[in-house]
Amino acid sequence: MNRFFLLLMMTFPFAFSASGQHVTETTGESQDMILEQDTVLQQDTISPPSLLYQYYFGRLDSLNNDTLPMRHIIPNPYYYRLFTPFAFYHAPVRQINEMIWTFRPLEAVADSRAESLPVNGDAFTSIDRINRQVNRVLMDTYVNHPEYVVTTEDRILSRKVFRKDIEVKPSPKTTILSLFEAEPADTSFGKAEVVIRKPNFWITGGNGSLQFTQNYISGNWYKGGESSKSMLGYFQLFANYNDKMKFQFENMFEAKVGFMTAASDTIHSYKMNTDLLRLYSKLGIQAASKWYYTVSAEFNSQFFRNYKTNTNDVQSAFLAPANVILSVGMDYKEKNDRMNLSVFISPLTYNFRYVGSDQVDETRFGLEEGKSTLNDFGSKIQTTLSWTIVPSVILNSRFYYFTNYKKVEAEWENTFNFVLNRYLSTKLFVHARFDDNAKRVDDYSYFQLQELLSFGINYKW
Repeated sequence: MNRFFLLLMMTFPFAFSASGQHVTETTGESQDMILEQDTVLQQDTISPPSLLYQYYFGRLDSLNNDTLPMRHIIPNPYYYRLFTPFAFYHAPVRQINEMIWTFRPLEAVADSRAESLPVNGDAFTSIDRINRQVNRVLMDTYVNHPEYVVTTEDRILSRKVFRKDIEVKPSPKTTILSLFEAEPADTSFGKAEVVIRKPNFWITGGNGSLQFTQNYISGNWYKGGESSKSMLGYFQLFANYNDKMKFQFENMFEAKVGFMTAASDTIHSYKMNTDLLRLYSKLGIQAASKWYYTVSAEFNSQFFRNYKTNTNDVQSAFLAPANVILSVGMDYKEKNDRMNLSVFISPLTYNFRYVGSDQVDETRFGLEEGKSTLNDFGSKIQTTLSWTIVPSVILNSRFYYFTNYKKVEAEWENTFNFVLNRYLSTKLFVHARFDDNAKRVDDYSYFQLQELLSFGINYKW
């Protein structure tokens, strides 16, 4: 309360002067209204307060005193800086240090336009004069009562108020005639309940697809070949936290399983052509506008066993191999309406690989013969990109590069999603890989490539 009256006295030192004094801080329209109210008050038996008091505080006084008539006060928001939590603004400091002196030459000729064309310019400068008065009050407060200051202008402007992730749905369509139809008035009023909800900084969702491919070739086809069928299922869930201030926490679960028939394999009716299980988490603390100090963890393996053609030799299985990757570094993020890019650079990365099956050849995955674990320290670069090329073509790309300064392991996954409608799409998946830490296959280089074109059902939530 003391602070409130202190602000009133510093802002309006002339507010409690005698009635009828000239008002210089109001516009012409406001002065006419005040004079009209003052004329009404003169007819009352009560001694009226000053004009400025009526203009700024008359409504509050009339609410507390039944003997005073209600006075209409136009709300004035220009003094908000005095009645919101005190902040340190730059304007008062600039005003007290500004140079108000201007050079005037000796031969200056007096301007007589003001005398021939008198214009009241108070209405055009009222806001500026109010701001200068508020700046003087704030500067006096900074000097004499610094304990009232609780924040700064830079801190207020650094807060991110709007959330880009909120989807604004269009309003339902209506007819012109319905705008002119009278609606029945609802006279039943119940108890009003105020519900205060905390902001939710979590964003959850996912998508799934089931794709099919089919190829038929008759036994007497002049060029030969064999018929095949394949099915690819993909499922993804994500839960991301973003407080729009400092912290970002991203979590993703990804599963991809693909089967195919091969007439040339007389032992197995179906073979695996895609098998992936991946869990990924990334925690970031903002360092600059688009840079984050980041710690990430990833686990990846597969679900089922995969065999060589026409043999029962197991090439890979669940947890054979399994990778756990821990990284510390910086993450650069760029996001707009069409693109979402993340570039994670980690100078310190730990890669743990485990082969938990005796039937799997561990040397194919860079392990020494007879061992089931591999520990590698090195550096990593990982980028993820989601780019809406056109509304019906979306590219999802992931690039991964790890080196222990002796060997290199790199992957580049690209999925082109050609959206036909909300539920149907065609996908082109291209996966390139280079790994000179694994055992080299005869007649092949360390470069590997996988490609799959499919059509099927797609759903996103």
